[in-house]
Order: sequence, then structure tokens, then C-alpha cells
Amino acid sequence: MGDADASGHGVPANPGGELSGPRLRPVDAQWQEHDGQPLLVLRDRLGLAEHVVAVPPAVALLLSLCDGTRDLAALCAAFALRTGMPVSQEELRVLLDQLDAALLLEGPRVEAARATALAAYRRAPARAPALAGAVYPADPAELGAVCRVYIERGTALEPPPELAAEAPDTIRGVVSPHIDYQRGGPVYGRVWPLARAAAAEAELVIALGTDHAGSAGAWTLTAQQYATPWGVLPTEGHIVDALAEIFGAAAFAEELHHRGEHSLELALVWLHHVRGGRAVPVVPIVLGSFHEFAQGVGDPADDARYAAALEVLRAVMATRQTLVVVGADLAHVGPAFGDAVAFGPVERGRVRDGDVASLRALCAGDAAAFLGTLRAEADARRVCGLPPIYFALRLLAPTRGVVVAYDQCPADGQGASWVSIAGALLA
Repeated sequence: MGDADASGHGVPANPGGELSGPRLRPVDAQWQEHDGQPLLVLRDRLGLAEHVVAVPPAVALLLSLCDGTRDLAALCAAFALRTGMPVSQEELRVLLDQLDAALLLEGPRVEAARATALAAYRRAPARAPALAGAVYPADPAELGAVCRVYIERGTALEPPPELAAEAPDTIRGVVSPHIDYQRGGPVYGRVWPLARAAAAEAELVIALGTDHAGSAGAWTLTAQQYATPWGVLPTEGHIVDALAEIFGAAAFAEELHHRGEHSLELALVWLHHVRGGRAVPVVPIVLGSFHEFAQGVGDPADDARYAAALEVLRAVMATRQTLVVVGADLAHVGPAFGDAVAFGPVERGRVRDGDVASLRALCAGDAAAFLGTLRAEADARRVCGLPPIYFALRLLAPTRGVVVAYDQCPADGQGASWVSIAGALLA
């Protein structure tokens, strides 16, 4: 996963065309300097690979060509064409063997590792907290103390002035960040205490999070329970089953993503905290990329599966006190995420303006308008929380939102890359 701000905009494995050659798996990729030299650091999003791999620029270019459409000869030719540097098939074979051993290339070795990991995930009594002991303390008492510190710090945060409004009396949804607590803690600490009563009264939680490794438009389900340091949040299996009837085998095709995905975990820890450690049934759903939709290709409103799934959830919500929890960050900008320029104060101001436009649509409860703000800029801000926010607005419609906190968090050591986050309540 890398840092908990990972946007999912890493080096893609492009399955386009006929697949006849080596194909790099979806990985998180970030440029770093080592002894003054740039290296591309590759991290396996699913955690099948035990180690990160760092490669120089020439190898990074070669890997970008490994989309499955080129055999060894074609890869050598394509690399030479782009760089003027020859590489032999034997040299390339050695490199690819190393990547295969590191579980970074699609193939039988990765498939076997994936099957083994999925079987272990399903056998476990619950999904273990992936970030406990790293992003937050694993000890419940220590974690509670940390949360209280962030709650105190959160009192100093304010929403953008143009979005300021009174918190609603009735809260049906919470939009929470999913960045790590070290950077986003005050925003968590601002939004979750305001949702304490709604969380305490909830008989069911529908949790929608970003799947940073997810396929385009996917709804990925799991029957596994979610654990936090305070105990287990049981998954409501019959609702999962009803949704699976709509999506078929695709509903569980990427179930292993739940194991390491942080977007739900970081929000559900706070849900459990404000409930005083009391369990509540949960329907955990991670949602794949909306990149094509944000580029203006197709419209999720036209997908009958989404409409049917939302109807299933609304039918359940009509019979039980339900809280919709959304784990969503906003913009991911700067060189760490592929931008050519550093984002200084002027560029960050423009990001803020774009975020405010998107959050206005959230406050209006308008899912189409929220998507529209990102389509208008071809998703230049890389809002990884687009899918869960969009579906939450559709699920709760008619609704209105109130933004209670906003922040921009550093994503590199140079102050050039940033992740923006917000906390909001949906009535």
C-alpha cells in the first residue's frame, strides 16, 4: 500500500490489446532520490510481494512498456526506439525473471500467491487491522488516547468560509478522510465527534471506501468481518449476498483488496471509537476507479447494476437505523502523483478552488454535479474519493451536506505534492 495517502495513480498494467508478453501488475510507484540519483520505487498494492523494488529511470521506462502486448523482441525494439540505447533479449530476460520472482509480473507465480493469500484471508476469524501498530497504536487504550488528542486538535479546524454552515440535527452519513492519522488526525477529530450520536444510535453501517487497486467501476464485497483494536465489527452477510446476486462473480473477483485497503479501516476505527467500543453490523464495500467516468466516457447513472444495488441498500435502510460511512480523500497533486510541476501556494490555491466547487455539489446532495466538477477538469486533481462520495450521495438522496473541516496535507518531503481532505456530515 505504501503511505496511507496512496491515490491509486501508480504504474498501470494496461491489458489493452492482445496479451502475448510480460505484463507489470498494478503497483504504487513513486520517484525518490537516493545518493542524488532518481529511483522509481514500486510497491505491490496487494502486499503479495514482501519487498519494494527500486529501479533507475531507464528500467522504469522499460517497465512502462510491459503492458502484455509486446514479446521480448518487441520490448527491446520499443526501448531502443525511445532511448537510442540497445538492450538484448537476454538482458531483458534476466530483469523480467527478477521481477517475476518479486511477484510484480502477472503470471502463474502471482496467481498462486494470490490464491493462497485469499484462502488465508477468508479462513481468518476477521480481517485483521492492517495498519495497527503502524499508522495508529494497536493497543486500545493507547489508541483511545491518540484519538482524544486529535479531537482536541480538531477544534481549531474550520471549513472553507464559503462552505460554512450549521451541522444538521439529523445525520445519516459521514464523509471521513482515509489519509493516515499523523497528517489527517485533526480532520478525523473534527468530524467524528459531531457524528457521535448518529454513530451510537446506528443499527447498521454501510461503509463505502475507495479501492485504490480496484478495477474500473467495481463494487468489491467481502463476507469477512472487520476488526479494530476494540474488537470485531460483524459483516451483515445477507446484505452482502443480496448485492452479490446483482454483480455476480465480479463482486468477489478482487475480494483480496479488502485485506490491505486502508480507506475503510481508517474510518471504521473512528466509528468504533465514538461508539465507545460497541460493535455494530457493517456492510463493507470498496469501489474501483471512476477514471473513465471522470474523463467523460460513459455515465454511472446509466448502469443498471448500480441502480439495483442502491435499491437493495435503500430497502434495508428503510427498516433499520442506518449510518452511511464514506472513507474518501480529495485531491492528489504534485510530482509524487505524476504532475510535472511542484505545487506551491498559487497552485494549491487553485486546488482549493476546485475542491470547494466539488464540496458545494456534495453540500447540495448532487451526485451528478459532484462528478461533473471533476469531468470539467478531466480529473486533474485525481480525487480518489470520487466513487464512494458519488454513491453515498445517490444512496442518501435527497440529502444535503455540511463540510466541517478541510485541510491540505504534504505528500512528499519537498512541499511539492499534496493531498486534500475534508470532513462532512450528510443529513
